[in-house]
Amino acid sequence: MDVTTCLKSLLLAIQQYRDSRTAQHAAQLQKQVEKLSGLKCEQLLSSAQVLPSECVSGLVELAGNPSTSPTLTSSIISLLSQLACDDQSREILHSSYNLTSTLAAVIHCHSNTPREALVLQCLQVLQKLTYNTRIFQSASCIHELITFLMTNIQSQNEDVVMSCLGLLANLCRDNISVQIYIKSLDNVKQFYRTLINFLAHNSLTVVVFTLSILASLSLNEKVGEKLFDAKNIHQTFQLVFNIIVNGDGTLTRKYSVDLLVDLLKNPKIADYLTRYPHFSACVSQVLGLLHSKDPDPAAKVLELLLAMCSVSGLRSLLCEVVFKPAGPKLRAAGRDGGRKAQCGLALVQWLSSPVEGGESCSLQVLQLLSELLEETLGAESMPDSTLSFVEMLLPTLLGLLKGLNLSQGDAHLRKHCLRISYVTSLLLILCTEDATRSLVSCQISAQLCLSQVEALLSCCHSSNPLSCLLPSSDDDLSQVCAEALLKTLELMSKLRQHVKDMETSFYRMLQDQRIVTPLSLALTSHHRDSVQTGLSLLFEATPLPDFPSFVLGESIAANNAYRQREAELSVKRVAVQEVPPLRTNTSTLDSSSVHSKSVHSLVEKIQTGLELQEQVKDSHVSEIIDVYEQKLGAYASKESRLQDLLEAKALALSQADRLLAQYRFQRAQAEAEARKLGGLLKDAERRREELKVELSGQVLEVERSRADMEELLQHNSRLQRDSEEHQALKGAYNTLLNRFNETERLLKEVQAAHVSLTKQTDTLKKNHEALQLQQNKTVSLLQEREEEIRSLNSDLQKKNGEISGLRAELRAEEEKVKEKEQERRDLEETVDVLRKELNKTEQARKDASIKASSLELQKSQLETKLKQKEDELNKHSAMIAMIHSLSSGKMKSDVNLSL
Repeated sequence: MDVTTCLKSLLLAIQQYRDSRTAQHAAQLQKQVEKLSGLKCEQLLSSAQVLPSECVSGLVELAGNPSTSPTLTSSIISLLSQLACDDQSREILHSSYNLTSTLAAVIHCHSNTPREALVLQCLQVLQKLTYNTRIFQSASCIHELITFLMTNIQSQNEDVVMSCLGLLANLCRDNISVQIYIKSLDNVKQFYRTLINFLAHNSLTVVVFTLSILASLSLNEKVGEKLFDAKNIHQTFQLVFNIIVNGDGTLTRKYSVDLLVDLLKNPKIADYLTRYPHFSACVSQVLGLLHSKDPDPAAKVLELLLAMCSVSGLRSLLCEVVFKPAGPKLRAAGRDGGRKAQCGLALVQWLSSPVEGGESCSLQVLQLLSELLEETLGAESMPDSTLSFVEMLLPTLLGLLKGLNLSQGDAHLRKHCLRISYVTSLLLILCTEDATRSLVSCQISAQLCLSQVEALLSCCHSSNPLSCLLPSSDDDLSQVCAEALLKTLELMSKLRQHVKDMETSFYRMLQDQRIVTPLSLALTSHHRDSVQTGLSLLFEATPLPDFPSFVLGESIAANNAYRQREAELSVKRVAVQEVPPLRTNTSTLDSSSVHSKSVHSLVEKIQTGLELQEQVKDSHVSEIIDVYEQKLGAYASKESRLQDLLEAKALALSQADRLLAQYRFQRAQAEAEARKLGGLLKDAERRREELKVELSGQVLEVERSRADMEELLQHNSRLQRDSEEHQALKGAYNTLLNRFNETERLLKEVQAAHVSLTKQTDTLKKNHEALQLQQNKTVSLLQEREEEIRSLNSDLQKKNGEISGLRAELRAEEEKVKEKEQERRDLEETVDVLRKELNKTEQARKDASIKASSLELQKSQLETKLKQKEDELNKHSAMIAMIHSLSSGKMKSDVNLSL
């Protein structure tokens, strides 16, 4: 049996059970529910069909009806839990069918028997349904559900405590209204004590649920500050990381990741994590979980890493773990070293996951790598390990840009375009530095970018030429394609000077007429990045000769007009959607059939007209054909509008039926509450009569007490006077005691100051004696240097006398040489000998003068040092004199104080 036939049978069984709640109809309905549970219907709710919507609406109504048998209710809830297989289906069940309030009402009806299987089943489905979903505390039966959860948690009922903790953790997470409601309850302190006791539970899942609730309720309060302070936070980090790495189930690991993400939102705890000594080792072990092929734990691990990237102090540590390769010792150490060495490789492997499988993990990896590479490239120095990682990463990234197939459907195209946007964003980050840009330019080609732009342009204009001209939502295919296209063009702009033929391809694509639509969408977008990208491309394209600037202006004006029109009609659309449309009668169907018959008759007439044209060759037949074609187009458009109207009215009819069913259910609940309030009113009247009798007796007691009270007042006045005198004496005693304490404190301070000054005087005396010894040594050295200088001066004077004598003899000899020129030839040998002796003497004189100058320099240096030592000695003498004067003054003051 196919799904459609089963749904029709189920809808018929629901209607029969509504009309007559017999055991036979209940068994038939339960049989149909079990049949549908055995079929594969995961995407049933997301198909947006009328038949599944009616079936689910009827099932939710029956599940919330207290008169439905528990067995049938359990089967219905089991089927609804099976339908809630993905995030989209859970959101539809929560928002469109109000399943959360229905299950809360079922739990409230069976709150007296919390161990019942139906209650446990409802708790489990609610925990699945409310995960990452915001629940308003003003919704129906939510207050009763919260009270039920807190009561069973405090009673420590082991059968339901884990489900209650998990559901309450979902309700409290990122939900201010629920948190405020719980904190306003009277027993919240006792509830906190119960939760703190659960931290010592044997089950790690219970501990994680408890920590999540405490983090949501008390993280910014005194209880949370004590619980997550610097002493305990490292143990909490170790516990959470151990559960994430070695957790016994996906549920526990998922809630542990959410807990750590919530804790990272607190700046103080994020700072504690940056100083956690085992952070790098823990992150390496967490990254080891990416080696598994299961996308669910991988997605949670990547979510945790992205949350860590939001903390500035953790990004650099993550870069070291991901990009830094393990050393030789770690590689030889075994499994841990190999895991650390393959952290980056695990991320690259998730990039190559298929589009239909782990696409969310692939996008998270691209976002994570963008954050980490941006941090690394923005540092002062880039390590070689980062370049090697980028070189390994680039072939995988460029492979993701290929494989765009327009025939695989809009869902596949949307996912692929999102991936292209993330990949091009990562490549743009790599182009910010010269080293990584050179790696990108070596591996990318102009043909790849050109084919990618052509495919994206075809994707923008293939589905519906009219829809692509209108500004659409962020999730629309044309918007996603336009974003991917503009990022690819921006990448081509960055690489046009570094890749062969890239500049020519870039400017050629900017002059393509099809570029107008994505460019106009970017310029009129409400995203800042899209507008800046569009403006940069417009700046490049405006000087080009064939750029369609006029068409771009018209497209921008059309987008703005469309947005303005949508804003004007939004209120009217909401009003129209709130009004339930009337049922479609048979006249509409008859009119549509009449129109279809008239269209067929027009076709037959055209065919007969063409036959006549072949026979008679009339010149007016072409004009008649044009008229018929216009009429035919008008009738076809009317038929399509009528068909759309028929479908809209059918959908509105189903919505009206569902609203009526919900109204009946709410009316039944209101009547039950009214009967309950009537009973309470009767009990209050009876209680009022009893209290009236008690009040008359209490009046007599009050009169007797009044006399006793007057006597007590007189006695109280006497006691008051005695108390005032006692207070006056107590005040005088306190004043004297304060004066005594103040005097004693001053005495202790003066004694402490005296002791410190005495110690300072002793140290200064010792320093003075040491400096005196040093001065004596310096003076003796100076005297020795002066004696050496004197001896050198005497030797120098002797040498100068000898030189002057030799000069006189030289002059006499020269005179003799002048007078006796004839004897010169005979005495040449004697003159040479004398000249050699003169040179030797002159050399000796120069050496003596050099020694004298060096001794003079040493003398000047010693004099300066002597002056410095004398200055320091004077300063110390002045300080010692001042200390002596101060110590003598303090001694006198101490004597005065003692007197």
